[in-house]
Parts: sequence; structure tokens; C-alpha cells
Amino acid sequence: MTKIRLLLIPCIFLYSFMLMPTKSAYQLFDFDGSVQPYDSLLQATQNADIVLFGELHNDPICHWLQYELTRDILSHKKQQAVLGAEMFEADNQVLLEEYFAGIISEKKFEEEARLWPNYKTDYKRLVLLAKDRGIPFIATNIPRRYANTMYKQGEKALEACSPEAKQWMAPLPLEVDLSLPSYQSMLNMMGGHEAGPDAANFPKAQAIKDATMAKFILENWQAGKTFIHYNGAFHSNNREGIVWYLQKANPDLNIVTISTVLQADVTTLTDDYKGIADFVIVVNENMTNTH
Repeated sequence: MTKIRLLLIPCIFLYSFMLMPTKSAYQLFDFDGSVQPYDSLLQATQNADIVLFGELHNDPICHWLQYELTRDILSHKKQQAVLGAEMFEADNQVLLEEYFAGIISEKKFEEEARLWPNYKTDYKRLVLLAKDRGIPFIATNIPRRYANTMYKQGEKALEACSPEAKQWMAPLPLEVDLSLPSYQSMLNMMGGHEAGPDAANFPKAQAIKDATMAKFILENWQAGKTFIHYNGAFHSNNREGIVWYLQKANPDLNIVTISTVLQADVTTLTDDYKGIADFVIVVNENMTNTH
């Protein structure tokens, strides 16, 4: 009897362990909030013209999925793909191309390209993936000095820039719909229209980023190719921001949007996040940050 008890003890512990709730790092949902497998995301993106991967900049799950999804799309598309990112300013495109061509070293590229602090942990693998596969990587964002000028001084100050400077930004005058909810919320943060004309500079600084990213995506996309773009989720949520500018230029584009959100419960998508993107990655809010 004692031997039987001794044999039962580890079985009881194992059974108890199996009954413990599992801890999931993330779950993928579609536009309506239905749980979707990774294969559904991959299938939807493989034949897209443009994939906008909206990330949380310091979230390791979306950075891991960015790499995995990109690698899987490239396995299907081969050379018929282009990568690009908000995290690289457009006037650094020449540095990317010189680095890819072996004209400058990795060390020189990283020293001079004004990279984000989390480049090595979160974006370097994507750059190396493009470099190794021989496909372009496009720096799509407006140089931060010009976005800051828009915020501090307004559009007239940008109009005074040289033609050389203007090649790195969306065409001026900037076409912007400040009634879009994302821009409207930023305007309200500044006190609304009652705060004066300068209050609009805040959402316009965001809009010129969106418009510039759309400009460089379109300039480097060709029919039959898939442009995979990495950006903060705010720039493409609710098909505003970058999507608004892309669709205004070419309403026939097949654009797939991805967003990333944090929740305490990853088993369901809250109503607040339903509809913000074609696919929503829900990450456990206790997830460790990359920086």
C-alpha cells in the first residue's frame, strides 16, 4: 500500500499541474474580433500590394512576428517584395543603399544613420534579412527635423526649405483632413480650434509623417510586388494615417493592416479594438519590453 501511495504522489502533482491555467503571450484576431491562426494572416498578406504592420515600438512579440511574417512572405514572393520602415528617415536612404552595396561598413552605417535606440534588438534583423535576400529596404519617414519644424513653426516654415530638403517630405502644401478621428484627438489635446491656428500644427506634424511614408511607399512599390512596411500602430489604425494617403493616391491598392494592442486577457478582443485593423495582435500586458 505504501508503494502505491508513493507512485500516486507524482501522478497527483502532474495532474494538478495540467489543470493550472495556461499563460499565453499573445492571440491573433481578425477585424471582427474572431480568433485567427497565423496561417490566415500569412495567406491574407502574401498577395497584398502593401502590408502595414502596426507595432508597439517596445513590444518583443510584434517584433518577433514582424520577422517571422516577413520571412514567410519572402519565401512566397522571392524577389517580388520591398521592405520599409518609419524608423528610418528618408534622407538616410543613401546610407542604406551604400551599406547594402558594401560601399560602407555595417559600423559606419550604424554610426551615421540616426538609428533608433532599439535598432539592434528590434529592427536590425529585418534590415539584415533584406540585405541577405537582395531586396530593397526603404527609409520612409520624414527627417525628424522637418516634422519638428512643422510642429514648432507650421507649414510656412517648411515652404521656405530648399528643393533638396523638400525631396525628403510629402508634397507641399500638405493635404490633410483634420476631421479624421486620429488627428481630431490630437487637435483636442491642444485645446481644439479655439486654441488658435497654431494648435493644428500638432496633428499636422503627425500628418506630414503619414503623408511622407505613403509617398515613399508608393514611389517604391510596383504592381505584382508586396511592400511590407513597419510603423507605429497609430499611423495605420482604423485605416487612417498612412492608409488614408495611400488610398487617396491609389484607391485600387490591396492594403492589409495589422495592429498590436495590450490586454490583461488575450483570449478575447475588447470592443475598443475591434475594427482597428484587418488583423490585431493582442499581447499580454505583462509582456517584458525591449527597451
